[in-house]
Amino acid sequence: MGASIQDTGAFDAAALNQARCPDCGGTGEFRIDSENINENIEVEKQTVITPCDRCGGTGFIRAG
Repeated sequence: MGASIQDTGAFDAAALNQARCPDCGGTGEFRIDSENINENIEVEKQTVITPCDRCGGTGFIRAG
């Protein structure tokens, strides 16, 4: 049996020429900075990271 691309870590070099997703800028994720004030009047900062819905987290969109 031959090893799959996932097993070897190889990738398709042609995929590098695909168009990057305009929504996430090619990162495949969204970073949303948030600030909240807690009950002690302190500012809590957090970053929420979610996968991009348009490209499915790949960072690239299909041509067409």
